[in-house]
Amino acid sequence: MSKKILFFVCFLFLFSCNEKSSLPKEIEELSVDLNIVRFDKFLYETPISEFKTMRSEYSVFFPEEIADSVFINKIQDPLYRELYEEVQKKYSDFTPVQNEIEDLYRHIKFYFPDFKMPSTITTLISEMEYQNKVILTDSLMILSLDLYLGKDHKYYVGEFPGYFCQTFERSQILPDIVTEFNTKVTTPARDRMFISQMIYYGKELYLKDILLPDYADYDKIGYTKEQLEWCEANENEMWLNFIQESYLYSTDLKLVHRFIAPAPFSKFYLDIDNESTGRVGVWLGWQIVRSYMKNNNVSLQQLLAMDARELFELSRYKPKK
Repeated sequence: MSKKILFFVCFLFLFSCNEKSSLPKEIEELSVDLNIVRFDKFLYETPISEFKTMRSEYSVFFPEEIADSVFINKIQDPLYRELYEEVQKKYSDFTPVQNEIEDLYRHIKFYFPDFKMPSTITTLISEMEYQNKVILTDSLMILSLDLYLGKDHKYYVGEFPGYFCQTFERSQILPDIVTEFNTKVTTPARDRMFISQMIYYGKELYLKDILLPDYADYDKIGYTKEQLEWCEANENEMWLNFIQESYLYSTDLKLVHRFIAPAPFSKFYLDIDNESTGRVGVWLGWQIVRSYMKNNNVSLQQLLAMDARELFELSRYKPKK
């Protein structure tokens, strides 16, 4: 190899490295204004004599039609106070979580410069309302800390199925925030086809690839390591089943319950069911979206707006054997 060619190859290598290394620094330098309001602490540590003042200040959390006595009784209830104490054991210092959220905000600001994330995040105890772990509005974000105490916590065991409990880990806070953010930036499925549902949730997980680059894949999807490994080992067999059964363009809503909705396992109606994990349609949709982005030059915003069927046909997805 001539000196001239060698120099050119080295230049390309160094340029490529600089391009890759400059991106995290560019994100890191973005400013973020984030205010954490520990409403859970205010509620349980404010003297009852000052309740009316607190209710006035945080009126959004106190419906007008409910009397003061109802809230006061709840605040004084030993069971709720014990739940509050458990939350404080885990999150007395919220700074590490705040730092992670600020980093997520920087990534969102970089990739979605026109989207304004709320500058106020309010933490509270939602009394185990697991369907509202994170609420994202234009003006604020609400985090229910009682749903991130750890999968083996005494308040969960026996009250929730195991496949729910495994998403009650601290490591799920940021993925849950991105799940809510996804609803703001990703075009909903335009039809009832199974492939459209797969691709929609695949886009959500690809968004987590971009916004949570340091997170493990199993945390992004809410799996255990073993569940992720099962999907990787059985990718080809799952895909063949979907093709052979003509599921992709089907509008049968039962397929969503069998392969998309949270569940302890997926329902192929085969011997492998008891070994499988739930939501394998979501995982396969993720691999299709990854394949599409690998084989097509489009922006993240274009991806999130793209028609599912067109995306699938252009993805050139082939499962690993």
